[in-house]
Amino acid sequence: MSRFSLQHSCAFFALSAGLALMAPAAFAQSADNPLTDIITVSTPRLQSPTRDQLDPQEQPVIAAPDTTHLLARLPGAAAVANGALSGQLQYRGLFGPRLNIRVNDQMIASGGPNLMDPPLHYAPSVLVERIEFARGVSPVSDGPGLGGGFDASLITSTFTDQAGFSLSHTLTLAARSADASSAIGGLVGLSNDNLRVHVLGSHETGGDRETPYGTIHGSAYERSVYGFGAAWRSGSHTLSVDLRRNETGRTGNPPFSMDIRFIDTDTARIAYRGAFDSIRLDLAAGWSDVGHGMNNFSLRPAPGSPMMWRETFAYAESRTLSAALALAAMGGELRAGIDHADIAHDVTITNPMNADFYLHNLPDIDLSRTGAFVEWGGPMIAGWQGELGLRVDRHEASAGLAATGSAVPAMPGMLAMVANMADRDWQGSTLDAALRLWRPLSETVTVRLNLARKTRAPGYLERFAWLPTAASGGLADGNTYVGDLELEPETAWIAEAGLDWSNAQAYARPTLFIRRIDDYIQGVPFDATPGLINSPVEMVSAMNGDPTPLRFANVDAELFGLDANFGYRIDAHWRLDGAVSWVRGKRRDIKDDLYRIAPAHLRIGASYDAETWTVTLESLATARQDDVSLANGETATPGQVVANLYGRWDVRPGVSLALGVENLLDQPWRDHLAGVNRNAGSDIGLGERLPGYGRSFGLRLAIRG
Repeated sequence: MSRFSLQHSCAFFALSAGLALMAPAAFAQSADNPLTDIITVSTPRLQSPTRDQLDPQEQPVIAAPDTTHLLARLPGAAAVANGALSGQLQYRGLFGPRLNIRVNDQMIASGGPNLMDPPLHYAPSVLVERIEFARGVSPVSDGPGLGGGFDASLITSTFTDQAGFSLSHTLTLAARSADASSAIGGLVGLSNDNLRVHVLGSHETGGDRETPYGTIHGSAYERSVYGFGAAWRSGSHTLSVDLRRNETGRTGNPPFSMDIRFIDTDTARIAYRGAFDSIRLDLAAGWSDVGHGMNNFSLRPAPGSPMMWRETFAYAESRTLSAALALAAMGGELRAGIDHADIAHDVTITNPMNADFYLHNLPDIDLSRTGAFVEWGGPMIAGWQGELGLRVDRHEASAGLAATGSAVPAMPGMLAMVANMADRDWQGSTLDAALRLWRPLSETVTVRLNLARKTRAPGYLERFAWLPTAASGGLADGNTYVGDLELEPETAWIAEAGLDWSNAQAYARPTLFIRRIDDYIQGVPFDATPGLINSPVEMVSAMNGDPTPLRFANVDAELFGLDANFGYRIDAHWRLDGAVSWVRGKRRDIKDDLYRIAPAHLRIGASYDAETWTVTLESLATARQDDVSLANGETATPGQVVANLYGRWDVRPGVSLALGVENLLDQPWRDHLAGVNRNAGSDIGLGERLPGYGRSFGLRLAIRG
């Protein structure tokens, strides 16, 4: 297991001791709904062994606009900070497309090969109503994915119980000093007992991020969202429609070789739910269209030679359909359904100074998946409750003809010709199964057990990338990658065991887990002689500054660990809450560790609760991470401790004010999951791991009515 450095260990234990003397902790309070957890800073409530909910308005002010950083507070979770609006979530060592992440229960395909717009890019924190997530293993009805499922629900209008129309509104204002940023988001709705309509919108803007090491230049951002929603209800039948437009302006991404010039995205979803006697029917159709432009000269020093200017245009369109039936059966509920997703991608690299320079490197990609599932949940033998599901998916993938312009050197043209001669069509099937069990042993203890087989088909970059570029699916590590047409789907065998314990004063929710993943996809040296440039791929990669390219390949892997959240309340005012996470990732085919795994970390906070306000002093202690991938040239990071101070005041019903200071002591620190700097105009050196923010003051005002 990773270890703290002596200096940071002493600092952590001193701070923790001080917190413990100041106050004890929050408690777990049960509620009526046995299937959903509401996790808040002030009053965690343990309600379900399988699903949780997180209310962003109850969370502390975070020095980032990215919703990912809210989820990173959960046990087992960590943030992959790839830029202000491009963060990804890592959960128990898995991130990117291995997690099933949706917005309003809709899958949105990222526009570019570097995932500058991952799913949570489309869920600004000022518009998020709640985030529901499946603990550890998601049910097969949620779709494929190796890790837990996450669904961010945006604010919406709600039906009333009156025939007359009533007006509702939601407004959130936020500001942070770390990047001189501001955000506003809200909704205006009109509804009665059978009709509701609303419009929503948000706008966020921020400057360059300040750190104890200096300013991260080229990290400013801008994003706007507009939307409309409506629903009609009659008896047990509901029909809803949601439309949104996302416009991301010039936004810096220092860990990437390019910055966002624009991401323009339209999304639409229509859904129906109806009950026919004892049968429930759910139908949904979704669509998203992403236009994405990025370049290496707008928000960073332009290359000295115009021949090195680059602008990439990427497009993605996704179409989804689903239908599911649910009915009472065998003492529980039986669910069965089908779903389909079709995703089109296209990427072209250009030089704006030369119309004859272009590389159509990921042309006319089409990914198709059609799946069917059956799932049953209810009481089992010997007091156990459970959920058992089986899922089958059929996958198809194809790529068009690569092309290069006349101004492109001959070697990339040769690689394109070889790629066009290969078989660029793939078909395959995957099988998922999940058994999720829980059993109350007493009024205070519930045990949990998850067993699953989960799969993931390779992404288009992993399979079809023939040109060595820094596009890496969001790894942002400075390496160049190529794909492999022969990749097999990943298959994870999962076992998890845990318990939920709570009484009037304390709670704890520990979980042990292991995932053995066959055909895990990771970058490996391109050939058996790394550093010796003896192939066209290595020659082109060396021309682009990396003589040791990596190739996406199937390896065998294992992830295991422990995470838990816990708390203790001494009296009516003082409480202590915490979360601990530890995951270890190892290669099983060679003696090496998996690449980019979050270090062990402990978050603990002491809170004082009054009738209308609460204050929390929190420390986040992160262990040294030296279990790193030698094959990928990963470097270790030291242990560190960061202190935060948060407060919340319920001014009156419907109005709350949250204040916070993150990195209270202005401690220099670097996140192990952060990428390396690629912007030559920054105070941070090229190739250095990007540092965390400095002392940041933040506030959030929320008004609802």
